[in-house]
Amino acid sequence: MALPGRPIRLVVTDVDGTLVKHDRTLAPSTIAAAAKLRAAGVKLAVVSSRPVGGLEVLRGPLALDTPRAGFNGGEIVGADDSVLEEHTIPEDACRAAVAALEAAGTDVWVFVGGAWLLKNPDAHYIPREQLSISMDWRVVDDFAPHLARVHKVMGTSTDFDLMGRMEAELRGRIGHVAMVARSQSYYLDVTHTQANKGTAALALARLLGVAPEEMACIGDMPNDLPMLDIAGFAIAMGNATDEVKSRAHAVTEDNDSDGWASAIARYILPT
Repeated sequence: MALPGRPIRLVVTDVDGTLVKHDRTLAPSTIAAAAKLRAAGVKLAVVSSRPVGGLEVLRGPLALDTPRAGFNGGEIVGADDSVLEEHTIPEDACRAAVAALEAAGTDVWVFVGGAWLLKNPDAHYIPREQLSISMDWRVVDDFAPHLARVHKVMGTSTDFDLMGRMEAELRGRIGHVAMVARSQSYYLDVTHTQANKGTAALALARLLGVAPEEMACIGDMPNDLPMLDIAGFAIAMGNATDEVKSRAHAVTEDNDSDGWASAIARYILPT
């Protein structure tokens, strides 16, 4: 695979399944690769389906001093934690998404006003999500009073085929007013149309004074495609879906096999 046509000045990376391992920890190789980027003058920024607060754990180990994008770009904050951009789901679309996901039997989570709301405290993926985002959840009897100015609605299920069907169904219903994409095989995210990783990556590049063609993006799931499609150089993880791999310029190893660090060494900072 040919190297980028222009020098890369910014790396925008997904987090879960990409930057961190399956156990949600940073590999030593990843921390070292981030330090090499910094030493070379290449900026590093993160964009994730996580809430912004769930990205805080990365700032120290990676020495991040750039804006970071949570909720797939639904909220972008600066290094001083000030909100630079914010996009919430239209209320009608939010209500339609919650109703459809509940009717299908998925566990539904709503992220609004800095809170993580849910109905079923025994949902299968709660421990995994808590490990990722370092947030406590709150049980509510009814989502209806909380569906104004929502950053993200999530459907979760151990039935991956169901999640695929719901992705297609909700795109057909509300895709014209909301972004619908899976961030994992078991997670379906609904966000504002402008809360997608392509728009977020372009915003991060603009905020950092970097041209899109000088930006590399790294990801693994369908919700990463909008940023891979507009990147000057797009890299898919070895654990990425086949669709993601087919639309990347290069494929690295998986996230448990030092794939992120390998991509930085091979494509961004080749010796």
